[in-house]
Amino acid sequence: MTNEKHAKPGPTRRQALMLLGAAGAVGVMSPAILGRDQAFAANAAPSGQLVLACSQEPTVFNPLMPHIEVDEGVYYAIFDTLFDFDPAGNFFPILAAEVPTVANGGISEDGLTWRIKLKEGVKWHDGTPFTAADVKFSLELTMDPDFRSFRSTGYKFMRNITVVSDTELTWEMSEAFAPMAGILASTYIIPKHAFDGVEDKNTAPFMNAPIGTGAYKWKERMAGDHIELVANPDYHMDGPYLETLIIKYVPDLNVMYTQFKSGDIDVVGLQYISPDHLAEAEGLDGKVIKVAGTGTFESFGLNMMRDQFKDPAVRKALYAALDKGSIIDALYYGVPTPTETYMPQESFYYNPDLPKHEFSIEKAKALLDEAGWVPGADGIREKDGVRLAFTNSTTAGNHLREQTQQFIQQTFLEIGVSMEIKNFPPAVMWGDYWMKSQFDSVIVGLNCLAGADPDSSDYFMSTMSPALGGAGQNTFVYQSEKVDELLAKGAKMFVPEERRKIYQEQQAVMREDLPFLPMFQYAVVKGWKDDVEGPAPNVNNRIDTWNVRDWKRV
Repeated sequence: MTNEKHAKPGPTRRQALMLLGAAGAVGVMSPAILGRDQAFAANAAPSGQLVLACSQEPTVFNPLMPHIEVDEGVYYAIFDTLFDFDPAGNFFPILAAEVPTVANGGISEDGLTWRIKLKEGVKWHDGTPFTAADVKFSLELTMDPDFRSFRSTGYKFMRNITVVSDTELTWEMSEAFAPMAGILASTYIIPKHAFDGVEDKNTAPFMNAPIGTGAYKWKERMAGDHIELVANPDYHMDGPYLETLIIKYVPDLNVMYTQFKSGDIDVVGLQYISPDHLAEAEGLDGKVIKVAGTGTFESFGLNMMRDQFKDPAVRKALYAALDKGSIIDALYYGVPTPTETYMPQESFYYNPDLPKHEFSIEKAKALLDEAGWVPGADGIREKDGVRLAFTNSTTAGNHLREQTQQFIQQTFLEIGVSMEIKNFPPAVMWGDYWMKSQFDSVIVGLNCLAGADPDSSDYFMSTMSPALGGAGQNTFVYQSEKVDELLAKGAKMFVPEERRKIYQEQQAVMREDLPFLPMFQYAVVKGWKDDVEGPAPNVNNRIDTWNVRDWKRV
């Protein structure tokens, strides 16, 4: 690979970035598409070390428990799923011998009976054979009422999970559920034997020394600094090609970029190279720089349990006072694409006809005036004993988000709204504070889909709020009977053209409700040394290590 710099003459940087952001990663070919034998040379002994840096610290090492994107950066190295999505949105098998379909008999025509055939000879990192009993255990654990599962969507329809043999299992669905394959593609399989005799599976020793079937094995974790993984010599797919993989935690984005520039970091991961460094990064020798669209969107998220946000007029006024155009241009150098929804613009299910955001301080004031929010003696509006004052939180050390907060804080004050900035280290911010909806408002990036499937029940269904006892990730605590109805309806439909109408309507309802104020869809600046081969953008996965098994030094 060579460093990619813009040729002259040609499109301006902004034009080029818009094209890249709009194109996303659909055209990227991966080993899964090319055929691994074509894409990479025959297996050789793993060699070399690679340092992957992330601005947030992975802290949850049971992939079936509530977690965020950065945790998946570790999961893809240690664990495997049954199958996964490639950049074009196609499934490819991993632990499964084949991806189940109606055509191969893996799924019945009515979608109610599933049969999974597994690879033979796969081993866990401790040498124990991997079997269908492990898959059964993993699926059933997500439904255990005493287990803090990261998701219940889909699993709750599974019945009579049966181990037919060490390499085959079946189950029935109480009702057809179209997103099920997508959910399975993001379900990491964990070892049953690691939980034998463990009374509380939420605190199993496994959490501190995870065992998987993946390309890399756990070696050690230095909290606050890094995680060291080593090659799994018995891996069941091609690779791994690296002897050691270091996942380094660098909370300050400027420091991360400086270490990448100096060569201490081989691959820049989440949150990537900040756009203010793009122009310089493009000129670095020995570095590959790519701008790629992702399925993640940035928003100003609201805790809908807070009295300040229960009035729709307040949410609409805050959105009118959110100058996201200036934020994107001034702070993010025009790299991301403005959006009105959680749905990636590359998706077949994206609604292009949503009302376009208009920044207007006067409109925001008028909305609050009409709704009866009156300025108090200090200029902060109040109504029925509730002041329009709240905190906003995000990751400490993310300088772009911190500058965004300061910008929003100033404009909100112009309409009589007080916003106090209250940031935390990533492990605190995205722990219970986020998962249990202890915040007032947040600036957060989310990917709410199950791979290429449009279902977002886990994030927006009323029953999926952990703060209300649900097993999901509806941390906004958004409650909408209409959205619940649409999500349930869309999950039972299998024809994409028919499903599209459902999810486009859902986006319209949520654009009106505004449980979060949508800002932009991510187009991120990725970078790695030119002697690193393998990293490939994938809009259908939440983090770059989706194919870390293929990474190598050349």
